[in-house]
Amino acid sequence: MQILPFYAVCDESSSMTLHIDTLNKALFELHQEISTNPTVADKTRFGLIGFSTDAHELQPLVDLSDLEELPALEASGLTSYGRAFDLLRRAIERDVQALKAEGHDVYRPVVFFLSDGEPTDTDWEQPYEDLLAAAFRPHIIAFGITEGADRTVIAQVATFKAFMQEDGNADVAPALREFAASLTRSIVRSVSGATAAGTGMSLQVDDQVAGFTAVSLDKL
Repeated sequence: MQILPFYAVCDESSSMTLHIDTLNKALFELHQEISTNPTVADKTRFGLIGFSTDAHELQPLVDLSDLEELPALEASGLTSYGRAFDLLRRAIERDVQALKAEGHDVYRPVVFFLSDGEPTDTDWEQPYEDLLAAAFRPHIIAFGITEGADRTVIAQVATFKAFMQEDGNADVAPALREFAASLTRSIVRSVSGATAAGTGMSLQVDDQVAGFTAVSLDKL
């Protein structure tokens, strides 16, 4: 069976305190939509990582139809990007190997990364480079919210697409809902297009997300 793994890697530092409930509700809605769509749930897997001073694998990769509800994110601490990327690399390596051992054809993992601030660890780039150097390096779609997020850093993190909450928009709740909605659409469309055409899956990601501005990635 073809499997496309998705991971949501979400900032849950203390600066997210006022917004974490909205993000949890948005992820709840994602779970509801995917888990009740057997075709999509069967061909995808979903994992949730939260990061602050440390990183936590809140939900190991799972078929969402097998899960009653997603664990909740809880805001506290600093913003360690490095811990998030290190944990993500180890989780992806474990998960892809396990799926392959079960006989599945595994597509390159997809990561939706969300942060409302700059990294507080100065050495985060090495774990990030280690992630991209790994055999199962993922596609990363990065989202920055609030004025605390750094456009340059969000663009640096992304390997596929990057989005920043629009300047002057102080209302974070709609942006968080759109982040989760964009992730949901990506999961559904990446599977549905392949199912309709009878072909292999291809990653489908929004070119535009309401309340966000697309950020140009650096060209080499």
